[in-house]
This record gives sequence, structure tokens and C-alpha cells, in this order.
Amino acid sequence: MGQVSHEQAEMLLRLYELRRESRMREARDWFFRSFHPQSLADRASLSPQEDASVRMVVSYWDMVANLVKRGMVDEDLFFETTAEFWIVWDRIKPISNDVRTATKDPHVWENLEKLAVRYEIWRERRAPGSIAAMHEMLNRARAAQTGNS
Repeated sequence: MGQVSHEQAEMLLRLYELRRESRMREARDWFFRSFHPQSLADRASLSPQEDASVRMVVSYWDMVANLVKRGMVDEDLFFETTAEFWIVWDRIKPISNDVRTATKDPHVWENLEKLAVRYEIWRERRAPGSIAAMHEMLNRARAAQTGNS
């Protein structure tokens, strides 16, 4: 485990503060409760407010992933503190290739995807089977929220 600088810890705390902003909390709440896209049609059917929530949550976590990638936040410290970014990636993963194709940009959400992959490797090294267990918990929660038992 590497040495964490004061600046890296401060950045992590600042990122946490941004997550607590009222509009961001509202967006995150809606995203985790209601956004379960399986196709671009699911994304296209969103209201303007819902679409803004998706963009806010996903762009926030993609930005954070970029900061981690650049060493602004220690990766181990980050992984030890949150898995929310991984859940966001898991949620948008089914539509990621279609979004990349539609926008003709293969790099859309790339930072988030790569960080999620590194997180899975990191987590499986520390707690084998935990990613599968997390997937199962998310699937059960989605089924309960959407009424698909």
C-alpha cells in the first residue's frame, strides 16, 4: 500500500463534498433507484430532468476516474473508500458500446470503464468472489425496484 499525500486525501474529501451537493444527491438517488438501461431506447425515453441526472452522475464519475488515473487521488485509497463509481459503470455498461457507436467516439466513459476493471481486479485479489456477490445484490435490488422477481 503506497503512501497517500495530504493533497490526495484533500482531493478525495473535496470529491465527497461535491457528491453531497443537493442537485447531485437528487440525481444520484434517481439514478440508483430508477435508471436500469438495456438499450439506447431506454435512454432516449427519459425526461429532460432524468437525462440531466444521468449526465450529471456519469460525467461526475468519469471525471473522478480521470483524476484517479492521473494520480490526483491514490487508487488504493479511492478503492477502499467507495464502490459507487463501479455501480455506475455496471449500470451504464449495457449501453456503452451503442453510445460510443452513436457518438462516433470510442472513448466515451473510457476512464470510468478502465477504473471499474482495475477495481474488479483489486477487489478480487482482496476478497475473492466479492464482485459476483455484488452483481447478485445489484440484480436482486433491480428486480425488487422494477417488480421483476
